[in-house]
Amino acid sequence: MDLSPDALQYHIHCRKGDVGRYVLLPGSPERAATISKYFDRAEKIAQHREYSVYSGYVGGVKVSVCSTGIGGPSTAIAVEELAKIGADTFIRVGSSGIMQSHMKKGDLIVGTSAIRDEGTSQQYMPLSFPATANYQVVNGLIKACMNLRVNYHVGIVHSKDSFYGEVEPERSPLQDAIQKRWQAWVAGGALCSEMESATLFVVASVLGKRAGALMMAGGTDQSVENLCQVAVESLRVLAAQDQHP
Repeated sequence: MDLSPDALQYHIHCRKGDVGRYVLLPGSPERAATISKYFDRAEKIAQHREYSVYSGYVGGVKVSVCSTGIGGPSTAIAVEELAKIGADTFIRVGSSGIMQSHMKKGDLIVGTSAIRDEGTSQQYMPLSFPATANYQVVNGLIKACMNLRVNYHVGIVHSKDSFYGEVEPERSPLQDAIQKRWQAWVAGGALCSEMESATLFVVASVLGKRAGALMMAGGTDQSVENLCQVAVESLRVLAAQDQHP
């Protein structure tokens, strides 16, 4: 296996020149295809395992979208390999579970930081190291939400490894501990629960790259459209900011 930056990357099957510096990271290959429809001159670059990669242009700037599959391990692989071939700005784009009563199904969430209730990020940094989004990316996502006039919230998200441990804790021998921890996250103000942001934030930080996260609370056809459009708009905002700081 050739691990050099100029090689075809082992998992995502891309090489230098295939992707832009800005990459959106949905979990689902199908959502990657949907997001690519909002690009100009979109082209499918690769499909291997859970990784579907498309590149195109937004405002004349080359951008890409790469599905990551579910959870931290596959997300870390995608970010590592994309960074090797030139990407430096990553935005998680996905669904999440609502944690606060004031939120409504379909609202969007801009993650500023993530609770590291997962294992992958611990392979990169100890738990005392915070999982935080890049402030430029956070500001770009907020501006995109405002530009498109969608309902959104900004704050802490919860990242976990076990989907069913959250949605069906009564099935687990650790039911009491799981529910007490969940109550603590809610009391502390966590907005939503998902499975990738903490890994993304920590890996990007270690690699010296920028990262952010945009989630929808629950999901309807309209909220999926809002999610995709805001994500693409955030690339437009960031590219403009980077060209004229």
